[in-house]
Amino acid sequence: MISFLISLVVLIVAYFVYGKFVERVFGPDNRTTPAVSMADGVDYMVLPSWKIFMIQFLNIAGTGPIFGAIMGAKFGPSCYLWIVLGCVFAGATHDYLSGMLSLRNGGMGWPKLIGKYLGDRMQKLMLVFSVMLLILVGAVFVYSPAEILHSIGGPTLMWVLTIFAYYFIATMLPIDKIIGRIYPVFAISLLFMAVALLCVLIAKFPDLPEFWDGLGNKALTVDSSWKDTLFPCLFITVACGAISGFHATQTPLMARCMSSEHKGCPIFYGAMITEGLVALIWATVSSYFFYASPTPGYEVIDSPLTAGGFITSAPKVAYIVCNDWLGMVGGLLALLGIVAAPITSGDTALRSARLCVAEFFNIDQKPVLKRLYVSAPLFALTILLLVWQIENPDGFKVIWQYFGWFNQSMSVATLWMLSVYLAHKRKPYIITLVPAVFMTMVCSSFFMVSRQMLHLDSVPGYFLAAAFTLLLTFIYFKKAVFSRKN
Repeated sequence: MISFLISLVVLIVAYFVYGKFVERVFGPDNRTTPAVSMADGVDYMVLPSWKIFMIQFLNIAGTGPIFGAIMGAKFGPSCYLWIVLGCVFAGATHDYLSGMLSLRNGGMGWPKLIGKYLGDRMQKLMLVFSVMLLILVGAVFVYSPAEILHSIGGPTLMWVLTIFAYYFIATMLPIDKIIGRIYPVFAISLLFMAVALLCVLIAKFPDLPEFWDGLGNKALTVDSSWKDTLFPCLFITVACGAISGFHATQTPLMARCMSSEHKGCPIFYGAMITEGLVALIWATVSSYFFYASPTPGYEVIDSPLTAGGFITSAPKVAYIVCNDWLGMVGGLLALLGIVAAPITSGDTALRSARLCVAEFFNIDQKPVLKRLYVSAPLFALTILLLVWQIENPDGFKVIWQYFGWFNQSMSVATLWMLSVYLAHKRKPYIITLVPAVFMTMVCSSFFMVSRQMLHLDSVPGYFLAAAFTLLLTFIYFKKAVFSRKN
């Protein structure tokens, strides 16, 4: 618990110190924002800052800071370090700068921002990449909340159809009609859950693995059959609580609703820090579940192992803990937060996909019919993927694994784009370059050596990943730094 409390304090202090530093690097000013100059009553409109923060937080949260943190806790205290350092120096910086760059460029979507700073070819590639990821998010975040709701009552198919119908309505309607009204309520539920669990943790104050007990792969000491290595798997597993490329597709949605650039730090940097806090809490709850001394927090659950419920699935851990710790009413509110997070990320993912495609092909999105033209094929692809996922026993697991890699790979593209922007503006590009190099090594290593990808032997796999990372770094310095005019 001491490691958790230290991490909690560092994360909060970092917002007021490093967050303000990153804000000064960008330099917000008093220019007119797109919400005012480009208001269309559908996607561009001024919303209250507190509401934008709540929407942004819920947009980026999904199940990542909950399920990702639960799975990440199996690696041991190292997940605390990744959540804190990743969130402060990579994730929150990534979210703030991508959001502010969109705001500064008329609410420009992620693929177009990539094209502006990395070239037209990269823009076309990233358009395909982002739409694929957003459709994956839409499919994954239909099925996972439907499964949780099924555990409360009602067939899974009924919940799938209900959630999908909501997706369609929320994607088509102006942003203030549904998203602007119900998202703050869902966000409050998610925050209530985190605060309630934090209070229970402090009251219990369990004896958990600490930093000084070792940062190695804790999972190996519990389950000898564990296959995932700490590097790079931890950094793919814990995504949304540390850094997530998906967030860069969501920040333009809120950039189109802000009345001032000076509100960007609490909205973008602050929402990511808040997500990191949620991830820290769930990582600690899960550590209690898996490792609490002298015995784990729970006995064996559907497991032949004798070391507690170590192999219990992430959704089941969340469901059990909420019901056991928070009682009937508190448990229902907490589960509402857990269900609302993926649903609200799923609908804004499909909304982002619509806007990315429309922006690329210059299709006006004010007329309802034109919104429908763009949305129809996106929903059709999502339905096909969803049907395959439901009929395939391992469908969700397969989609989730690829979603994780796609997600972090998009963060790599965003960090390199931001590094180019800062270099061109003669600003300290080191703040995004270091995370860009690290995440490039993470994603390329995962692609080379993980069981889900090429599964090469570790020596050649890591060598190829390092070579690719060095190549991108060389290209960056040659084209973005050394080629600058004096």
